Amino acid sequence: MKRFLLFLLLLPGVFIFSLQAQDEARLLRFPAIHGDQVVFSAGGDLYTVARTGGIARKLTSYVGYEMFPRFSPDGKTIAFTGQYDGNTEVFVIPSVGGIPKRLTFTATLDRDDVSDRMGPNNIVFGWTPDGKYITYRSRKQSFNSFRGALFNVPVNGGLSEELPLVNGGFCSWSPDGKKLALNRVFREFRTWKYYQGGMADDIWIYDTETHQIENITNNPHQDIIPMWAGREIFFLSDRDRTMNLFVYNLDTKQTTKVTNFTDYDIKFPSIGGNYIVFEKGGYLYTFDIKTRNTEKIPVIIADDDLFARNEIKDASQSIRTADLSPDGERVLFGARGEVFSVPAKKGITRNLTQTPGVHERNPNWSPDGKYIAWISDESGEFEIYIRRSDGTEKPVQLTKGADTYYFNISWSPDSKKILFNDRKLRLRYVNIDSREVVPVRQGVYGTIYQFAWSPDSRYITYTEQTENDNAVIRIFDTQTGKTYDITDNWFSSSSPEFSNDGKYLVFTSARDFNPIYSQTEWNHAYTDMTRVYLVLLSRDTPNPFAPKNDEVKIQETQPSAVAKEPEKGKDKGKGKTEETRAGETKPAVTVKIDFDGIEKRILSLPVDPSNYGNVSCVDGIVYYNEYGEGRRQDGMKLKMYDLKEQKETELGNYRYTISSNNKKMLVAQGNKYAVIDLPKGPITLKETIDLSNMKVMTNYAQEWKQIFDESWRQMRDFFYVENMHGVDWPKMHDKYAVLVPYVRHRADLTYIIGEMIGELTVGHSYVNSGEMPKPPRIKTGLLGAKISKDASGYFRVDHILEGANWSKELRSPLTEPGNEVKENEFILAVDGNDVRNANDLYSFLVGKSGTVVELTVNSKPSAEGSRKVLVTPIDDEASLYYYNWVQRNIRLVNEKTNGQVGYLHIPDMGVEGLNEFAKYFYPQLAKKGLIIDDRGNGGGNVSPMIIDRLSRQVTRSNMTRNVTVPRYTPGEAFLGPKVLLIDNYSASDGDLFPFAFRKHNLGTIIGKRTWGGVVGITGPLPFIDGADLRIPQFASYSAEKSEWIIEGHGVDPDIEVDNDPYKEYMGEDAQLNKAIEVILEQIKNYKGIPPIPPAPDKSK
Repeated sequence: MKRFLLFLLLLPGVFIFSLQAQDEARLLRFPAIHGDQVVFSAGGDLYTVARTGGIARKLTSYVGYEMFPRFSPDGKTIAFTGQYDGNTEVFVIPSVGGIPKRLTFTATLDRDDVSDRMGPNNIVFGWTPDGKYITYRSRKQSFNSFRGALFNVPVNGGLSEELPLVNGGFCSWSPDGKKLALNRVFREFRTWKYYQGGMADDIWIYDTETHQIENITNNPHQDIIPMWAGREIFFLSDRDRTMNLFVYNLDTKQTTKVTNFTDYDIKFPSIGGNYIVFEKGGYLYTFDIKTRNTEKIPVIIADDDLFARNEIKDASQSIRTADLSPDGERVLFGARGEVFSVPAKKGITRNLTQTPGVHERNPNWSPDGKYIAWISDESGEFEIYIRRSDGTEKPVQLTKGADTYYFNISWSPDSKKILFNDRKLRLRYVNIDSREVVPVRQGVYGTIYQFAWSPDSRYITYTEQTENDNAVIRIFDTQTGKTYDITDNWFSSSSPEFSNDGKYLVFTSARDFNPIYSQTEWNHAYTDMTRVYLVLLSRDTPNPFAPKNDEVKIQETQPSAVAKEPEKGKDKGKGKTEETRAGETKPAVTVKIDFDGIEKRILSLPVDPSNYGNVSCVDGIVYYNEYGEGRRQDGMKLKMYDLKEQKETELGNYRYTISSNNKKMLVAQGNKYAVIDLPKGPITLKETIDLSNMKVMTNYAQEWKQIFDESWRQMRDFFYVENMHGVDWPKMHDKYAVLVPYVRHRADLTYIIGEMIGELTVGHSYVNSGEMPKPPRIKTGLLGAKISKDASGYFRVDHILEGANWSKELRSPLTEPGNEVKENEFILAVDGNDVRNANDLYSFLVGKSGTVVELTVNSKPSAEGSRKVLVTPIDDEASLYYYNWVQRNIRLVNEKTNGQVGYLHIPDMGVEGLNEFAKYFYPQLAKKGLIIDDRGNGGGNVSPMIIDRLSRQVTRSNMTRNVTVPRYTPGEAFLGPKVLLIDNYSASDGDLFPFAFRKHNLGTIIGKRTWGGVVGITGPLPFIDGADLRIPQFASYSAEKSEWIIEGHGVDPDIEVDNDPYKEYMGEDAQLNKAIEVILEQIKNYKGIPPIPPAPDKSK
């Protein structure tokens, strides 16, 4: 008994010791406060802790991400944004804990998680002061991801009520609930700090009774996240660079700075009673609004860190590269940061690296089979390593002192050298024995991506971009150090490879000109310009396509009794096994190249022009992939051309590579791989490689540190200017690296990387998460209508969105022929379920997107006389809202200009935007004026095409007998004046478009200053877990003088017009109205083309 009591007495001490031993938690996000209680998000779950700190108590534990918790005014309930039920929605939970209740049922958007730069959907901002409603922001009715509207949802659930503002961001209600302090723009998830472009927002006050809106900050910097406290409104601002708290006094109209942090920004503050709580540097702080004192909240989380635990991952789902062993017995896969050796048929799968905190990539087998080489950042920079292929010896680092990013490697056929390219546009090789690095070529116009060795390891061929953007093929002689041009830049050439016998250099080149003609205008385009070519390297090499003349061969006969002596060497190998023959060394190939006149020895394979690449030539057979128009990845075709038979054969839809002994081929289709004998005909995959043992034990702590460090290095090596905008980049690494050990969820890492790259103050700098815990998506079915709850309990159809039911993308479910539902009718039941006891009609439609459902409807709220209709709900109404908005604008312009002026909107500068332009530009060429709407344009790269069409000038008029209306050339020129509409959401190529519009004097620009982000990006580089880091790599500057343009400011309008958010919601578009006013004045001077002159008299 005494021993038992002693144990009990020791327990408190043990508990205190273990508590003290725990680290203080960090990376605590989205906090809220009520009285002495704080709630916050950590690792994707919600926790509560005392205002003074302590051990946090966990409230939620779901695979989805719970965020933006907000206490009800009485503190009994917490509203939050969560991902239960497979969608990002508004939920409530008792503040002491309990079962979350879903309140909203909205569209399942593709971009709605916490790691996306647009931010999550359905973000909870707070409660109305009476505690009856929760105010949140949603993009459920938006066709532009930049924009979202504010809604109130009843605390007990039900259809949300939209606030009468066309868009809104963070907001806070006045104590009497009659006014709302808000941001009109939402960009708090953008990774662009110190921003002053067109989207830099102010704090506004909206009066719900008068519908007046007032700007109370009017500052060029970012003033965000208002918090109303009596006669003061607190907010964040970076007007002194670091985000700090400021306060605006409603009586004195003065703004005062109340915190003075210089290390980290304050992030996502919220107010509750006398306190503001916020995150800074990953820790939580309270700010006393009366005393102006700040206190840090020490938080300890005792949790299993479920999403940070090491776990086994299937690397076969993350294969980046594949290489075949010389004999085809094994395949090297670069997958999920590791190097795997996998048997082609049977055997053991080996993870040759087993380095969870190192990015091992691009493995290649040496042609002699002894070694593998790969690129690794084990040293802290990407270097080249080799090790014995059986894994029996430790890896050896070949290169040292890397000063940039290494892309790829290639062994020489003699296994003595490795060729590699890098971000500094260099092509070099390293000698395996001496470790000497030898320069081959310093690029000028871009990275040298394509390169290959000759079979005797003497020559290197590569592709290089030139001054006119066409790429040429060159050969470098490693013995003499000389470089020779094989092709010129009249045509672009690529994919050079030596044939295995050293006779040919095969490549592709765009030399076929077969135009297609547009159906929208008299214009052309060239596609499928490429063929496969070969070069006869020696003058002595016969032309495989030379004319042939068959003759009768005369065979000499010998007496049968006379035994013919065997030819010398005829029986060599007789009696030897296949294994012995395979091990024999073939005579070495000596490549002879006569560079003089080599351009005259270029021959074309007689194949159809298309889009070819990945060319190889083995024993007179040329293998290549055909991508063709519209064929990509697994849609590509693998083909072969037999030079002897002069015949092309389609082998199937595969990617491929050939073993270094030229006997085996690795083919891939999707995530299926197979090793086959070098094919001579169509391929059928009967047996594929077993990838099931490509498992890797992740160590997330090490992996996340590596991803953070590599993100920093990639920015260092690829950022468009070497000075990193004057930012001390190593210092930025160290500033944010201290947060990495506290990552408990993949989204935390994305957040830290985003904060770091945001210090560069540049557009298009953003990061998307790699593998991340996510719930299964369950899409809600939508009806393309606005619905309200009737007093009868049934649901009334208030408004039906107009659709174009001939289009799959514009199908409006309630308008489809045969199953129409009319406005003001009532929905009584869904699939036979009476809806009167439901708060939200859409609760019946969860998971019903794309599924036929039965609606019981009636013109009155009664079952008597009702009818049943079958409809197929859609999963997103954005395209319908966009279509309705465009059609409304077209009608408005047509009505106000009496049909004289056209209107078109360009939603982006990609395929969709180009399609919208083509759909609406050409049919309106006969108008006297044109309004082009660039508002909300999300960018892309087609603005030069559109500017080209808008810039056309008429060169002559044309007439035809009996046709009284003359025409002109070019027929697609717009004759009249043009007006361009822009706003703060005109972004990226949507910025460059108005810049060019002004540059070419195309017309008047009306609206608001644009976003201001034009430093461009390319595709992402690989990361271990598939992360996507976008690095600004190229920029535009003035054509007149050496100065930067647009970036960080935007394009200013000629006439500034700001749309009042309430009036725009009510249908008044002041910007469009101004455009109509301006163009009506301008078309008064419209002249058109001159009338047809009198017929000429040539009789005299």
